[in-house]
Amino acid sequence: MKKALSVAALMVALTGSALAADLPSYKAPPPPPLPPPPLWSGFYVGLNAGGTWGGSNNIWTSSAPISSIPGSAAALRYARFSALGASGVSQGNTSGFIGGGQIGYNWQFWGGRLVAGVEADIQGVASGNSNKTSVTAAGAFPFFGASEVLTTAITTSKRLDYVGTVRGRLGWLFTPTLLVYGTGGLAYGGVSVSTGITQFNNDCAQFPGNCISGAAFSSGAFSDTRVGWTAGGGLEWMFMPNWSAKVEYLYYDLGNVSYSAGLLATVGATFLPNTLVSGVVSQSQTRFNGNIVRAGVNYHFNWGAAPIVAKY
Repeated sequence: MKKALSVAALMVALTGSALAADLPSYKAPPPPPLPPPPLWSGFYVGLNAGGTWGGSNNIWTSSAPISSIPGSAAALRYARFSALGASGVSQGNTSGFIGGGQIGYNWQFWGGRLVAGVEADIQGVASGNSNKTSVTAAGAFPFFGASEVLTTAITTSKRLDYVGTVRGRLGWLFTPTLLVYGTGGLAYGGVSVSTGITQFNNDCAQFPGNCISGAAFSSGAFSDTRVGWTAGGGLEWMFMPNWSAKVEYLYYDLGNVSYSAGLLATVGATFLPNTLVSGVVSQSQTRFNGNIVRAGVNYHFNWGAAPIVAKY
């Protein structure tokens, strides 16, 4: 009897275990995975290289007569032709290879699709010799019985020594690692420009014993740091954790520059020795603006990235 009861109890126990195995499980599901970290948020530093070319290479020089022998129509005519020859448009060059570095901070927001930030950079400009010379001739015109010809050479130089920007950036992530952005803000640069005027006449060749000086010279220059604005856009690709590469275009404008090109004074030689026959004052003007195309690489520290908090 006892043996029969033991066998029955064992069968009931085995049957209950089998039924329990078929029942559905009521364990809680596993938590969702953590969202990906904000790849773009935080500080970064990098290097860049590329090229720049000027938007306005012209240097305008204008001249006006300010003095001549009082009451002398011939001297006044000479001064007017001298001013005409000392006026014109010449060329300068602000193009060249650029290279430098940048530092910035990004903030990734709006579900991780937008990236805003600020960036500062500075680049040196390596350019060739920018001296340009233009030669003009005025005349022949009557001057105290002579048939006068004036030949003028205007030599100009224009350079951009360095350029930098401080800009805001706003971009859209087409993929988690590809950023398309626009940018704009302040631009600054070290500029230099100069003008030299040399003028020759044939007076002594015609009247060697009674002539004015055969040459006159004047010059002027400007060199300073200019501040203006810049705008552009680019693409940036996060190709490795903490590393990105970018290509970028910027337009910059540092404004107009005006400076004196000096006094072009023609004095008497054997004719009225040391007397001012013709005085011409000259002024030059140019604009510093241009284009930048460059590529760069950045290292992202993610120091300023906001912590991720998972919600369930």
